[in-house]
Amino acid sequence: MNRPCSPRRSAIALSALALCAQAQTSAGDAPQQLDAVIVTGQGRTQQLQSVPIAIQVLGADQVRKLGASNLGDLNAHIPGLDVDANQPTQPRMSLRGIGTSDFGIGTDSPVGIYVDGVYTGKTGGALLNFNDVKRVEVLKGPQGTLFGRNSAGGAIAVVTQEPEFRTSASGLLRLGEHGLRQAEAIVNQPLGENLALRASVVARRTDGEFRDAATGQRAGGDNSWGTRLALRLQVGEATQALLSYEHEKLDQRARPAFGLVRATPAGTPPPFPADPSSYLDPRHAPLLNDVAGDREKRDYDGLTLRIEHSLPWAEFTSTTAYRHFSSLNRQDNDGSNNPALYLATTNVEGNHSLQQEFRLSAKQAAANWLAGVSFYDEHAAQSALVDATTTSLDTLSGNLLGAPLFTAVDQLVAAAGVPGIELLGLPWQERMSNVAHNRAQAIFGDVIWHLTPSTNLTTGLRLTRDDKTFSWFNPLRAAGALDAQLQALDAAGLFPGLVAAGAISQAQADQLRGAMGQNALIATQGASGAPLQVRKRWTDTSPRLVLDHRYGPDLMVYASLTRGYQAGGFNTLQVASGYQPEHVGNVELGLKGQWPAQGLSWSGALFQYRFDNLQTLQLVPASTPGGIPSYQVTISDQKGSGLDLEARWQASAALRLNGTVELLDQTYRHGRASSGEDLAGLPVGTPRARASVGVDYGFAAFGGRAGASLQAAYQSAQRCNPESYVQGQCLSTPNFRVGGPRSRLDARLGWDSPERNWGLALLVTNLQNRHYVEKLWYEAAPMGSGYATLSPGRSASLELRASY
Repeated sequence: MNRPCSPRRSAIALSALALCAQAQTSAGDAPQQLDAVIVTGQGRTQQLQSVPIAIQVLGADQVRKLGASNLGDLNAHIPGLDVDANQPTQPRMSLRGIGTSDFGIGTDSPVGIYVDGVYTGKTGGALLNFNDVKRVEVLKGPQGTLFGRNSAGGAIAVVTQEPEFRTSASGLLRLGEHGLRQAEAIVNQPLGENLALRASVVARRTDGEFRDAATGQRAGGDNSWGTRLALRLQVGEATQALLSYEHEKLDQRARPAFGLVRATPAGTPPPFPADPSSYLDPRHAPLLNDVAGDREKRDYDGLTLRIEHSLPWAEFTSTTAYRHFSSLNRQDNDGSNNPALYLATTNVEGNHSLQQEFRLSAKQAAANWLAGVSFYDEHAAQSALVDATTTSLDTLSGNLLGAPLFTAVDQLVAAAGVPGIELLGLPWQERMSNVAHNRAQAIFGDVIWHLTPSTNLTTGLRLTRDDKTFSWFNPLRAAGALDAQLQALDAAGLFPGLVAAGAISQAQADQLRGAMGQNALIATQGASGAPLQVRKRWTDTSPRLVLDHRYGPDLMVYASLTRGYQAGGFNTLQVASGYQPEHVGNVELGLKGQWPAQGLSWSGALFQYRFDNLQTLQLVPASTPGGIPSYQVTISDQKGSGLDLEARWQASAALRLNGTVELLDQTYRHGRASSGEDLAGLPVGTPRARASVGVDYGFAAFGGRAGASLQAAYQSAQRCNPESYVQGQCLSTPNFRVGGPRSRLDARLGWDSPERNWGLALLVTNLQNRHYVEKLWYEAAPMGSGYATLSPGRSASLELRASY
């Protein structure tokens, strides 16, 4: 088992960094003042240390040094942010423990992701690769006043580079383990005095670090490429227009599913129910997946027009955006290549949205204010497909009902002497299709009142109107080959003959014939043979109140009261099942400061929140023997309190240190486990502590500048509850543990030329090569199977960078 980094070892590491910094300073290198970090999280251009919000910012240089290709790669180094990027077209994320596991189009995530101010959604368009990124801002706590209903738990703002009126170009190439090939190229070119073009392309491919034990085929790899084009038009000094187009294409194998039960002979089911104490360690178990055509694909296009115009009394901004993507994710759901367990799912999604926002903002002696209106219109369609065979359904019926359905009928066919009939090994597919039309309008305002030269009061308010139309369609299962066999049996009069002969009763005949013609896998309530459509509307008010005060130029304290709102929605897998709106109230006390002479800046925030009506889509076991587990909405009220700390220290011109910590105590106020057990007062499952610390040291070498950096991350064990075990988020067996503590170490050693126009580097992510079991999945539990997903292992690569 991997040994996690202990708090004691972390303290030793921090002490070593401090001694190193002291030695460097005593050697004559005076501390250097840190560069100011600019953010736009409040809709205004401000210095990070003057913004009364808990914000963590990563610049383009930090993203590059960490070798991060998307938000999932930054996961460990932004304490409080949890991103499960195993399925890039269906990511899951949370901030400060607030998130959702719903993969359907019926809801939004309470963590909003915005690229240049444009909402990206929560499914196929949410987790795109970084392409010419300037910085990533992670705003913790409700951000509903400025960002809207999709940021009840927080917001992630990705800011890209704009075209400049100068000629420049850069390129990057990485080659590494598991067949890594990554290339990036950027060109910036003025097209006249008032027009500039910026073009970039990013391509990334890996073969995957795992191999299927039966086929030898690689698994767990990446394959994507994207391009971004931006035009900047400057019309005099007062007006600027920026038009950008982004395209990304992803086409790779689906995430690998590592089986938990020992392999049995083909066609022979494993013991049922599975015994968790005998589970295989997924990190060392053979990978055996048998889904034909397993694939994860996405085509994404985005077009944005931003117009900025300076009025005599205010700044006007218009943002118009169109987004479209189509995605497919077909994957193994039993972690086995045994035909007796075959189960696969396919998610097919299409989405296009149009967004429009108008803003006015101004800085005046009495106040700094902004006001705006926004409009959002989205059309989405999704089909969830479940594939099995009559052989795996035979296992299912044998385990749950005590009689293998298709084997029993085959035996009756043989006894009756009907030739040419074989009911096993035939394909079976069920489908749930959904269509959504979501519209939202909002009016918002935010004013920073300058009460005194040192004290500000921020008041904000957003009024939102949501209008959602949603439909479900759960048609009869598709099993053409089986239907042909059943028609032959009906023509031969098998069941009437057996009843007449007294072999079975009429009730048994009806039950056998009916069971082979009805749905068995997608357990829904109120399913019908035609689409059912529902329309819901909600209205909400999201206020914001912040008081901040400066004690001199280098210390600010603040207190805030904010309210977040998450619009209601629908459960894609249960007909006529919906979500009511969710609300979170957050109180925060914070301070931000700097000691310029020592090159140190720091911030801290104490927070406490209450989340009402949090609704999560979970796989719930059947309440009666012989039932199929189903995805259902579970409702709970939660509360959390915690502490965010961040520090940056430029100890000298050569040495820079950074550290970020989040402590969180998140518990249920009200809620019940799927077993019916009361969860009130129990932990939700979020780890109590997360931390990331790093050191960056530069020195002269070979006529240029060399640099070495280390970034370490630690996460304490999940605080489990009865539902955590049901959902596969916690488990302790003789062979492995789910939900234990985690640690990670990323390293970089590089050299830049004297002019800094080219350089070489060695990057290693997850230096210790520690795999962790992310989650256990139990869709195939009624067949006696289950599988796990793993975190990525080590990746080492060589980087060549050039620019002019």
